[in-house]
Amino acid sequence: MAKHTVPDVGRATPAAPRTRRNLRFTELGLLALAWIITTSFYVLASLGSQGQMPSHILFFLGGIVIISMLMHVSIVRYAPNASEVLLPIATMLNGIGYVEIARWDPHYASLQAFWYLVSAIGVAVTLKVVRHVRDLDRYRYLTLVGAIVLLAAPLVPHVGETVNGARLWIPLGPFSFQPVEFAKILLIFFFASYFAANRELLSTPTLRVGARRVVPPRVLIPIFMAWGLSVAIIGAENDLGFLILIFALFISLLWVTTGLKSYVLLGLGLLAGGAFIADKLFYQVQQRVSQWLDPWSLDPNQSHQLAWGWFSIAAGGVTGTGLGLGQSGNIPFITSDMIFAAVAEELGFLGVIFVLCLFAMFVGEGFRIAQRASSDFVRLAATGLSALLGFQAFFIMAGVLRLVPFTGITLPFMAYGANSLVANYLIVAILLRISDEGNTEKRGGEVVAVHFAQAK
Repeated sequence: MAKHTVPDVGRATPAAPRTRRNLRFTELGLLALAWIITTSFYVLASLGSQGQMPSHILFFLGGIVIISMLMHVSIVRYAPNASEVLLPIATMLNGIGYVEIARWDPHYASLQAFWYLVSAIGVAVTLKVVRHVRDLDRYRYLTLVGAIVLLAAPLVPHVGETVNGARLWIPLGPFSFQPVEFAKILLIFFFASYFAANRELLSTPTLRVGARRVVPPRVLIPIFMAWGLSVAIIGAENDLGFLILIFALFISLLWVTTGLKSYVLLGLGLLAGGAFIADKLFYQVQQRVSQWLDPWSLDPNQSHQLAWGWFSIAAGGVTGTGLGLGQSGNIPFITSDMIFAAVAEELGFLGVIFVLCLFAMFVGEGFRIAQRASSDFVRLAATGLSALLGFQAFFIMAGVLRLVPFTGITLPFMAYGANSLVANYLIVAILLRISDEGNTEKRGGEVVAVHFAQAK
């Protein structure tokens, strides 16, 4: 008699892991959705502003499809298990920003399209060259030296130049190079490496001071010296935005590493003290704070871009004036510093919520990638890179809305800026590599679990 086998209904069989093909098909479908939405916005903006269809619509659509497909094919080739949503989100944000740039300055739109292509090439090269992000942990102090050199380069006489009060630029023929955009990525790698290597020492108070125990100063001195030197250089370059950005990243990574609230309190104290000193020493900081406290000032030397931006945002209301129908052209730096106001006017509150959701999804996906990372260094690096884009978006949007002093840094992926766009896509490439590593290792474990369950 054949043996009767009772099915084991009490034990759940692990679900089969998603295949590489499913991930990439999902990514391609989301990219197609981004192409459709961006092209529709571009057509509507042309109809609203000029009353006719854009004459080069096929060239526009073909350009964004070809460039984004270059990145998609690179992911299929070099990182097939990577996240399927990072690239579509970046493409959607980039598309919305490009429509507004083309709306107000076609010349800048042409340049932005060129740098979009350069960014795509950068993504492909990064995915091909950087096979394992954890290998970068070996070059801890080399990344610090590289970051310091990049930060200090604009201060070299006859090398850097001052633009709008900040000395952040190095002219290279018809273009300008902004080293700080790439230095901040290297600083994140250094912070991640140092914090990962000294996590226990940073987290365990062992030195008794009176009735309390504190972390030994010898552990904190090197990292505070590196941070202080970076902040001093950026302060000398008279740039408030990147100074706040680097500070926020440093304190955030320190808190994520240790979980100690005392570091947050220490950071707030340093911020208050540094803000007081900067307000006394740096003219641009004084100007930014003055503009924040009184954006309606009658002082002719003070910019009124915040006040004009608010009129545009108010005109947008809930649903917006409609693409191509806004009146934001009189706002200074509308395609860079104030592009958020242009989006808010033409797309309204609903459009702003859509943009905020895209940034929130990007940062959330970055944190999810960090959770699956294979080492503390990679986990902290992914957290720092994700937080970098999140902080950058927050500071510029909150600055336009006067929640914090206006910093003038660019809105990631959306605002015009060659260096910023390329650096942001490099961050996308690194996060994709980390995601591919984490998903590959996780998928290998799931496959073994499925085969083991089926064998039983």
